[in-house]
Amino acid sequence: MASMAIPRSEVNNGSVEEVASSPALHPDAYATLSQDECDGVPLDTPWTFWIDKATRGATAAEYEANMKKIYSVSTVQSFWSVYNHIPDVSELSLRYSYHFMRGDRRPMWEDEGNQNGGTWRIKVSKRDTSHVWKELLLAAIGEQFEGHLAPGDEVCGLSVSVRERDDILQIWNYDCTLTNQATVMKKVHSLVPDVVFGAEFYKPHQTHHAYEGEKSQMGGMMLVSS
Repeated sequence: MASMAIPRSEVNNGSVEEVASSPALHPDAYATLSQDECDGVPLDTPWTFWIDKATRGATAAEYEANMKKIYSVSTVQSFWSVYNHIPDVSELSLRYSYHFMRGDRRPMWEDEGNQNGGTWRIKVSKRDTSHVWKELLLAAIGEQFEGHLAPGDEVCGLSVSVRERDDILQIWNYDCTLTNQATVMKKVHSLVPDVVFGAEFYKPHQTHHAYEGEKSQMGGMMLVSS
């Protein structure tokens, strides 16, 4: 598996390059990860951890150039090895995001596997971000959203973005036209029943002003009742 450095808290407003050069995993972890991939309990599909730092006004090409792949995991054990060896969300600096995408999908609206989908977007208090992120990750690798989606749809990614006030979590799905049959947010509330979200709604990727891919007939933002 390829590796990269994971940015921890920035010091003196360091550049992306400076942050990305900080060490992420102890050398001993690489052997453990390789063994976990060979001998672990297989996931239904591989998943990939990504990281990026948001830049206002960036084009899709600039955004893609700023994305960094952390690891692709295909077993339960390798998932935990990566999760436990990268900084917690609470340690990331402002504007950074973790993404957890199914298969080879990139965390981009325009990606072929994402372009017809959208995300359920959730505002979360910083005190709850790490807990909610972990529960969503476990639900994803356990395919717990499967019964809460219409036939032909799937959850294809998760994101958590560190912001000044509340953080943003997103659940990516494959087909935005099928969301009226979904009960994904009800599942989310059942996973974290004691957490109150600041806002929650669904938004198709193609309705974003900055979307640069081909467009089809899509609806607008949809508020989601819990």
